[in-house]
This record gives sequence, structure tokens and C-alpha cells, in this order.
Amino acid sequence: MNQPIIETIQLSKHYGKNRGIEEVSLTIPEGEIFGFIGPNGAGKSTTIRILLNLIFPSSGTARIMGLDVVRESKEIRSRTGYIPSEASPYASLKVCEFLEYMLRFYPVRKDDQRISDLCERFELDRSRKMEDLSTGNRKKVSIVQSLLHRPELLILDEPTTGLDPLMQETFFEVLREENRNGMTIFFSSHVLSEVQRLCKRVAIIREGKIAGVEEIEALRKKQLKKVSIEFLVPEEREKFNLPHIESLVFGPGSVLTFFHSGDINALIRTVSGKHIRDLTIEEPSLEEIFMHYYR
Repeated sequence: MNQPIIETIQLSKHYGKNRGIEEVSLTIPEGEIFGFIGPNGAGKSTTIRILLNLIFPSSGTARIMGLDVVRESKEIRSRTGYIPSEASPYASLKVCEFLEYMLRFYPVRKDDQRISDLCERFELDRSRKMEDLSTGNRKKVSIVQSLLHRPELLILDEPTTGLDPLMQETFFEVLREENRNGMTIFFSSHVLSEVQRLCKRVAIIREGKIAGVEEIEALRKKQLKKVSIEFLVPEEREKFNLPHIESLVFGPGSVLTFFHSGDINALIRTVSGKHIRDLTIEEPSLEEIFMHYYR
């Protein structure tokens, strides 16, 4: 079995009394586009910063390509690309100067064709100064810079911030192409639709802890139904009781909405004895399934 390209074991980080992440354990094989999703503040960026040795863990271990992220970070960085959520490159340099400067940090030859191809793909004017670029164009520079040395692993932290929809599509196309050429991609985002388009598996992080690691398709197929009932008699809503009900929401009037994970026939038998104006049973959206995890 191939060695995982990313492996964390009970990785934790505390900021004094404040929580960062708690016992995060992940195993990501080579060649995967792996999603890492959670709301802002869930611990995504903290995990990434530990992987890149920008901060030290409080406990636990992490390895990239079999190398310890603390002791062997220099080797890891030479083989890894990183796109931060906020890009603020050297303002006084031109785009071409910045890219050529960054290439010196990697054990690769300067590849003018690679620079030219990527800049053309992302519609970057290499003659412009960094300080004159918009937020979106600075993000594009960050994307190009992360790909120049053809890294084995690309780590993305909210990478589409500032990109317009057309450029986002170009970005996703490039990621798929690089992945087909063997690049492993760790895609961290709070935007579910992005992860859904690119990833087959996803880790869900909630309040610093891994709530689950799932295949996208498996999440879709979970025996979870979204049920909405509007009662004719308001009192019946308050007394409604059934096993396997989660995320109960009392809506306006006499409406009750919840997720049901049990036998659908038992649900129908229970509601058949009630005074009901309307009943809806449907498949939850993928976003609703994720929100179910967050709750």
C-alpha cells in the first residue's frame, strides 16, 4: 500500500485557553483531490498552518510524504504548493519579477514556457506591478506561483476568494488537469459547491474536531429524509414524538421540519393518526446534509 501523502494523528492546537483544533486524524492517499470543509472558525486554517510548519502543534503528529512537518519542513516546502486565503505578495515587484524570485526557492530550473502558459491561462499581465493589481489579480498571481514548480502536493485555503465566476471555472479546470498529471490536492473551503464539484471525499470539521470523513456520493445516499409537516391542530405539533428525529425546527404557525433517519413506514403510520394540512418528504440537499453535521 502506498504511503499517505498527508497523515495526521490526534493533531491538536491550543491558543492558551482557546480551542484551535482537537485530535484531528486524517489519512489522504496520493493522487486524490480531498475536500476539507467547515464553517469559518472551525479549524481549517489552523490545520493547514500546522501542515506547513507556520505554527507548531500542541500535541499529536503530522507527516507529509512521509516527512515530519516540524523536523523536515524544508524538504516538504520544496515539494509542496500553497495558495493562502489572502494573497499579499511583494508590492514593489512586477508580476514577472515576483514569479522569477519565488522560483529560486525551489530546486527546479526556470521554465519560461511554464510561466508564460500559466499567466496566459489566468489572464495575467506580467509587466504590471503587484501594488497596482486588484484583489482578484493578486489571487491569480498566488495561484500561478503555487503551480510553477509542479508540486507533488497543492494545499488550498479558501482559494477562490476574489476570483470572478469565469476565472473560478478556469481555476477548477487547471486543478483537474494537474490532478490527472499526478498532483494531490488538499482543498479547504467553506463553500460546499466548490468541494462538491472537485472532490470525491471530504472531511467535515466542526468546532476544531473532525465530525466525519465521507465520500460525496455516500453522503448523498444516506438514509436521511427531510420532512415538513403542517398540522391543522397546533397542539399536535407540540406533542409530536417519533424516534430517529434530528434537527427539529418549529416553523411559523403549525409547521414542523426535521430530518428523519429511521423507517419511513413508521413515520407514515405515526402521522396518519394526526390532523395534517400538508406533508412533504424529500431528499435533503447535500448542503443540508453538511449543515446537519455542523449542528
